This record gives sequence, C-alpha cells and structure tokens, in this order.
Amino acid sequence: MRAWRVEKPAAIDDGPLRFDEVAVPEPATGELLVRVLACGVCRTDLHVTEGDLPVHRVGVIPGHEVVGEVVALGSGNSTEFDIGDRVGIAWLRHTCGECRYCLRGAENLCPRSRYTGWDADGGYAEYATVPADFALPLPSGYTPAELAPLLCAGIIGYRALERAALPEGGRLGIYGFGGSAHLAAQVALARGAEVHVMTRDSAARALALELGASSAQGAADPPPVPLDSAILFAPVGDLVPPAMAALDRGGILSIAGIHLSDIPPLNYQRHLFQEREIRSVTANTRRDARDFLTFAGEHHLEVTVHPYPLQRADHALADLAHGRFAGAAVLLP
Repeated sequence: MRAWRVEKPAAIDDGPLRFDEVAVPEPATGELLVRVLACGVCRTDLHVTEGDLPVHRVGVIPGHEVVGEVVALGSGNSTEFDIGDRVGIAWLRHTCGECRYCLRGAENLCPRSRYTGWDADGGYAEYATVPADFALPLPSGYTPAELAPLLCAGIIGYRALERAALPEGGRLGIYGFGGSAHLAAQVALARGAEVHVMTRDSAARALALELGASSAQGAADPPPVPLDSAILFAPVGDLVPPAMAALDRGGILSIAGIHLSDIPPLNYQRHLFQEREIRSVTANTRRDARDFLTFAGEHHLEVTVHPYPLQRADHALADLAHGRFAGAAVLLP
C-alpha cells in the first residue's frame, strides 16, 4: 500500500514526510483492519511531523481522523463491528483500564494511553488498524470526507466546549476558527448559545458569520460583549491574555490544543480575579466521542472540507500550516 511516513521531524516546508510503498498491516488480536476511505488533516499531525510533539514511533504514519471500511478482523474479536461496516478511527487508541484515572471515567488522563498517528501508524495510508474497543460507529447522512473531521476536530471541540462549562443561552468566544472550531461553534449554536469569533483570517470570519456567529473580528480584538466562556483553538499563547480579559465574572477559558506556544505573564486583577479560570483539554474519552457522534447524527453539522488526494498530503499539511483554507482538509486515497 502507499503511505506517508515522518522520515525526520522538521518544518513542513523542509520536507519531513516521505511517500512510500509499505506492507498492508496485519490486524493483531482484538484489532480491525480497515480500508481507508478518508483521513482528516489535523493540526496535531503537523505537530507530530514538525517535532513539536516528541517522537514516539520512528517513521510513524500520521493521521487520526480515519473513516474506513472493515476488511478483516484480528483473532479473538468479540466486537460490535463486522466486515463491511464503516467505522471511525480517532486519536485515542489505548488506555490501561486499571489506573485511578480510568477507573473514575477519566481515561483521557491515563498515563499508559496511546494514540493513533503518534504511537501507532495512522491514516495517511490506504489501510490502517484499530483496536476494536476503540473503533467508533459513525452517523449516517455524511460522506466519508465530511465524517473524517468529526473524528478529532469534532470530538476535541466537543470536549473543549464541555470543559468551558458554557451556561445555557450563554455567550461563547472562539479564538481561531479552523476545522475544530467551526464544528464546536455549530454545537454551541444548536444548544442556544450566542457565539463570537476572533480569528486573523478573513475567510474564516466570513464562514463564522455564515454559520450563525453573532460577530467575527480579529484574533486579539475584544468581542462586542463580555463572554461567559471561551475556547482557544489557535496554538498561540499570546491570545490567552486577551481571551481572559474578554471573560465576564466567573468565566472559563478552555484551551483545546495539545500544543501551545508560551503564555505571556497574566495580570491577576485584569485576567484572573473575580473567579475567572483557565482549563486545559487533554485528548478525550470514548464516551466523549460517542456522545459527540450521536449529537452529529441528530443535528446535521455543516462540515467545510477541502479534499486532497493522498499523494498530496504534504501539500495539505503545508496549506494548514500557512492558513490557506478555512475549515478542514481531508485526504482521499
């Protein structure tokens, strides 16, 4: 099969990826082998490729927003899935099930967790494997290209929204408006929120307004109203102070990314007093994933996708790095 591997982490413009012929993986005990129908291009793939995240597997195949068709079952499977089923492969790939975090329902914090496209080969390929217990059923009414961004951008945006604890009918600020943000905004709007978007990209601002945002302005500009909650999707620590300053009393800023540049010093009175909070987001639980995908099945989301053939995955990542599109890029083998 054809697949992209991270040959040596480096800036995407320096060519860290290599397109190779590699063997089709064999599903291990308890795993599914899927033929990849679509794979989303996530900023986390860029962090793995460029070395912002440390190397966990030399020559890893990136990609963790995988829509596939089951073509083989590993031995010992007792699973809800069968050959021919359409399944999703997401970022979270393994947890121990035994630690105190797993036992209290916080498996996203498991110290022995493993991830698709970082610890194990992912979906920038024609085939991929997934542990059956971590494969996800997919909602109907979407094409494979539309489903792919739901599997990380959608799930992480959903968890970030939950972490932001937006009150009913509240005012939500969104900083950065890419693949994850444009989905989280729709979830918030469907729940009756008032959404305000801050982003540097004019096309993204136009998309935000088209989807129903009440306002859209520059990345560090103040929103027109105080915010009850905010989510930072852009991996830019410099945006934390303006986001905190925009919060109303008791407001919460949720930081959605796995990587963030350094945060400048905060002023206690201006940014934190009156019980303002900052919360990080670490991966997701399987329950988050299933809850979000159920929501997506009940409330059709407009998924803005930019398709690329698999052989142009390096161009898709470069376009993501340089902000050349609004929405989500998707690879189609």
